[in-house]
Amino acid sequence: MERSYILHMFTPGRQMSPFDINMAADAGYQVIVPYCEVDADGVAGLTQDTIFSRSPKGLLRTGIFIGGRDALEAADMLDRAKAAMFKPFVVSLMADPSGAYTTAAAMVACVEAALASHHAKGLDGQRVVVIGGTGPVGRIAGVIAAQAGAQVFLSSRGGADAAETVARESGKRFGVSLGGVSSGDTAAVRASIADADVVLACAPAGVQAVSAETLTFAKRLKVAADVNAVPPEGIAGVGATDNAKPLSGTTAVGIGALAIGNVKYQTQQRLLVQMHQAEAPVVLSFTEAFATARAFIAEKAA
Repeated sequence: MERSYILHMFTPGRQMSPFDINMAADAGYQVIVPYCEVDADGVAGLTQDTIFSRSPKGLLRTGIFIGGRDALEAADMLDRAKAAMFKPFVVSLMADPSGAYTTAAAMVACVEAALASHHAKGLDGQRVVVIGGTGPVGRIAGVIAAQAGAQVFLSSRGGADAAETVARESGKRFGVSLGGVSSGDTAAVRASIADADVVLACAPAGVQAVSAETLTFAKRLKVAADVNAVPPEGIAGVGATDNAKPLSGTTAVGIGALAIGNVKYQTQQRLLVQMHQAEAPVVLSFTEAFATARAFIAEKAA
């Protein structure tokens, strides 16, 4: 008898995202079971219930997906699940809290491609400012960019101290160096982006974080990317469908939310398919998401 493909989905929240459930079904999982209000302490027990009920062959058709809304908590839960397993009782794992890992990976991969095509540069040595850097997408985008060699600063509307706290916490958790800057008012935003090569806007939907006038202060700007698809634009002049389109009034190019969103969708789908089809268990986090986003962009460009 052929074993069903089962995906167990853990979230600290009150419900699992319908988006992620749909994506899992489209990737080929036949049985998809959400477990809500799961904290890090509950992960080991659920993981061991998952692994001890199937043979090694059945375990290859079994996966665990970790959601939620906290990028660091999801990383902790992924580590707890991994630590709870031992050979031959091992299943594939994937974390993508609120899509933050795949969205951040797609955003940074799009920026990297734009730098390469327009400036023959990579992220290494570039000064990157993440507006809304204390949220899950902003944190992980900053970590990915720092891992690629960029000098990264997370900004916070709560001021420099709040930004530094999040930067220190995130940097320590993922082994990178991150700085913090204030975006508490217009003057602070202008000061923070004055020397930026790249600006990543990860502010809440419907909030314009960078106005057209403020953009004129970013004299070194090469790429501006925005994940906000809800009007007004998070960065003035960056349209939702823009994909490395010249940004009016600057020498930079802009990348909009739908352009990033297409790469994000393809990245998450490919990771879920990879987990579904794996011939040996895999562990998928934002590092693997970034590699997948890069590969998708390279395929499109070929």
